[in-house]
Amino acid sequence: MSSLFDDLRQGLEEAIDFQKGIGTARTKTYMIMPIRKYSNEEIREIRMKAGMTQSVFASYMGVSKKTVEAWECGRTHPTGPAYRLLDILATENLNEMEFVVVK
Repeated sequence: MSSLFDDLRQGLEEAIDFQKGIGTARTKTYMIMPIRKYSNEEIREIRMKAGMTQSVFASYMGVSKKTVEAWECGRTHPTGPAYRLLDILATENLNEMEFVVVK
């Protein structure tokens, strides 16, 4: 029999045992860290470190170039999802990331 079948059978047997109170279930715990807020200077530094123009950065973030300009001038601030993307850019090794912008 296939490995997939064996894995499915084992999983079902474990689930049945757990339901009967015979075994323990495997659990996975996720820790969601609080959103880090970046200042307008930090946003510009992240963009520059990534080697992106404001237009390319705007495409990556899914916003307009005017929005990026407003963030970098401090007139407006990113929302939660944009802060998460900024966090990824700030913490990832940018040499290993590949950016492809198609217009």
